[in-house]
Order: sequence, then structure tokens, then C-alpha cells
Amino acid sequence: MGDLVLQALTKRYGGTTAVEGVDLDVRQGEMVALLGPSGCGKTTTLRMVAGFITPSAGSVRIAGQDVTRKPPYARDTGMVFQSYALFPHMTVAQNVAFGLEMRRVGRAEREGRVMEALRLVRLDHLAERLPGQLSGGQQQRVALARALVVNPAVFLLDEPLSNLDAKLRGEVRMEIRSLQQRLGLTTLIVTHDQEEALTMADRLVVMERGRVRQVGTAEELYERPRDPFVAGFVGRCNLIEGVPEGAAGFRAKGGALLPCVSEAPPAGTGAVLALRPERIALSAAPSSAPLGEGAARLEAITYLGAQTEYVVDYAGTSLVVIRATPPEGDPLRRLAPGDAVALSWDPAAARMLPAQ
Repeated sequence: MGDLVLQALTKRYGGTTAVEGVDLDVRQGEMVALLGPSGCGKTTTLRMVAGFITPSAGSVRIAGQDVTRKPPYARDTGMVFQSYALFPHMTVAQNVAFGLEMRRVGRAEREGRVMEALRLVRLDHLAERLPGQLSGGQQQRVALARALVVNPAVFLLDEPLSNLDAKLRGEVRMEIRSLQQRLGLTTLIVTHDQEEALTMADRLVVMERGRVRQVGTAEELYERPRDPFVAGFVGRCNLIEGVPEGAAGFRAKGGALLPCVSEAPPAGTGAVLALRPERIALSAAPSSAPLGEGAARLEAITYLGAQTEYVVDYAGTSLVVIRATPPEGDPLRRLAPGDAVALSWDPAAARMLPAQ
């Protein structure tokens, strides 16, 4: 048994199902990210784990104990809210101590644990400040300390970086991951940010419309998505409708024949070809061995600094290609919309998925 086990967890509001049949086992010391678009049910799932929402069906077990009907304070969890939820009239130390006071921890022990938690997040020197006197990043670290000070069996994070600017988000992300690994915290984090999930979590749970679409490591979801939704949500991906053709081809809806040796989905389900933009090679002139038929023509170029994005029309099929920005003098630097180009990729890099 893992430290956190969800079995068939479901939440309905009248005739609307917000979360349906979520099964998940978060192992000791593991960080798992619930990832998905707004309204997919990830925050509702987290709040059912925390005890703020009562499930319509299913169960929540923490350290082997069924806590499905227990109140939040009896669940041995520590939660960091999206808005931090700090008390503005309390000092940093008082905010961090609040959970210990509710648990009736003695004053001497409480003070020691508060200062230890603040040292963990490097804020012990600001213990007497009020939240309004802190930066956004410092307030976030106070919220982390408040959750950590109770020594939770499960650490819960609800969009913890959404209120920070891009630079600060990267710094705090590294701090949270470092703390989680150093303390061996079993952690469930909610985010809609792909980069956040890919860089922080040991495993990801991709959700859509209240259901789990796929669970796996970042590599598994990126390299071996089960369906077009996961392929399109985790990273950039060309998703092309069509049908399998022969042993090593895929006929796109627009007519192009695209190399692919992936196993075809079951007959009658329809097919979508998934091809990552960085797996496509691009050259400035037609090659002697083109993709099969038709011509490729450059439609747009977007300079992104270290990378450049190209949109190419290949025989009626639009493909996005992402390559490292070529150096000065490279023929690719002279490309312009309307130019003829050649595309190629390893047929094994393309995957056929069942159409949704």
C-alpha cells in the first residue's frame, strides 16, 4: 500500500459529474502531479483528499487508514493553497504555528518546530514580519512552512506557483522539489502548467472532464501517449487525422502519405498520427528522397531565441517543425515564407493513435 491511495473516487453535483472513478496510488516519498486544463477535476480531487469536499463515492486512504469521512484536521495532511491563505494580522511565526495550536502542541515544542520550519524555507530571520511586509515568493515560503511544520503524512499543493512571476516561479519550483526530496514527503500537486509538472513530479496524472486519461512518468507520457488528448496536452505535437496505409505509411486527410511504422489502432476506430515537432528534420531545398509525394512549402517562421518554429504545408497537411535556431550563415537562416523545403523523420518517431 502506498502512503496515499484513491479508489474509484467520484464527485457529483446534481446531474454533473466533476470527478469520476479516479484510482491512484502515490508511493512513500513520491511526488505526483495532477495535470489538466481548467475544469478537468484536478482541484476537486485534491480537495477530496484534503477533506474539504466529501466524495460521492470511492475512498481515500492515507498510511493505510481510511480517511474518506474524516474532517481535514484529522487526516494528517499539510496543504498549500493557491492564494497562500495567510492571516494578515498574524506574524510569520504565528501563521506557521497556527496548525500546531489547533493540534494543542505545547508552547515550547511549538516554538522550536516553527523556527525549524522557517529555517527549512530560509525565513527564520523574518519570523516577526507581517505577511503584507513580504514579497510574493516569501509569502509562498511561509505557506510551505505552515504546511510542513505539522509533519504531514501527505503534502498537498494546489497550483502553488500560479501567483508568482516567471523568474520567481522557476526558483520556488526548485525549492519545493528540493524540500520534498530531502524530507521524503509523499506529495500530490495540482497544476495546469506542463513545464511545472514535467520538471517537478516523479509521475503525472493527466485528467480531462473528470477522468484520468493516463498515468506515467514524464517520459512515458511524452514518448508513448495513449490518445490524442495526452499527446497534445503534454508538450507540442502534430496531430493529423487520417487512415493507416500499408505497412509503413499513414494517409493524412489532406492527402499526404506520411512515413510511420507504428502499430495501427483497431479497425473501425479511426486514427490520428502523432508526431513531435522536434523530431522533424528540415532542409532549405527539396531532397533527392522526398517524403513520398507532393511538395513542402514554408508558410511561417517564428524566432523563439534558442529555437525557431516553422509551419510547413506538405501536400495539403500543415506540420509544425521546431529546430535549434541555426547560426548566422546557415542556409536555414535565409528561408522565408513561400520557399520550398524538404522534410524527413524516422518513421518510428511517428505514432498512430485511436481517434477520440
